[in-house]
Amino acid sequence: MQSDDTTLAVGRVTALVAAGFGQGADPLATLRAGWSDPSSRARVLALRGLHRQGALDDDTWNAALADPANEVRREALVVFAASDPNERRTAAIVTALSDSDPLVVDAALFVVGEHLLHEALAGCVRLATEHEDARVREAAVAALGALGDDEGLAPILAAFDDKPPVRRRAVVALANFDGPLVDEALARARDDRDWQVRAAADALSA
Repeated sequence: MQSDDTTLAVGRVTALVAAGFGQGADPLATLRAGWSDPSSRARVLALRGLHRQGALDDDTWNAALADPANEVRREALVVFAASDPNERRTAAIVTALSDSDPLVVDAALFVVGEHLLHEALAGCVRLATEHEDARVREAAVAALGALGDDEGLAPILAAFDDKPPVRRRAVVALANFDGPLVDEALARARDDRDWQVRAAADALSA
């Protein structure tokens, strides 16, 4: 399948969207054909529709997470966020934390926080402290805050030296922690040069 063809004829878009809502002569056949389409846009719509129809099995989902098109991998993670986790999918999420696309990693981190996947703790710590993309670091800090594991506190505190959006996220992430180090970080945040960081710290301290 090609990964760079996002164009799709209007008629095919309409058919795939309709099939996702159970409309058409054979909705599942339409969606399965869309999943094999060379257009990544068709595969996204098919994946979304199969999920909506309760027909998305683990094999298809894992194939989507390994798709050459970034947008398909991201859609697989969006779908997972609204699904019940299982052992196989959780392992795939941990792998997705090493994806080459920052937006795919961001989506995987959202899933980690949404489903409290503690198996991903080490990956979140690594991303919060080492990833070059600030969006990923911010998402990793958010996931660590949701997990609330003691091992996540150090990278959250380190994020107070990062860019403003990451610092703001770090303040919110401290809601699941307490202790002197947390109090010191919040006191520092209340004097931060970014007003949104200060506002977040004031709200958390209220």
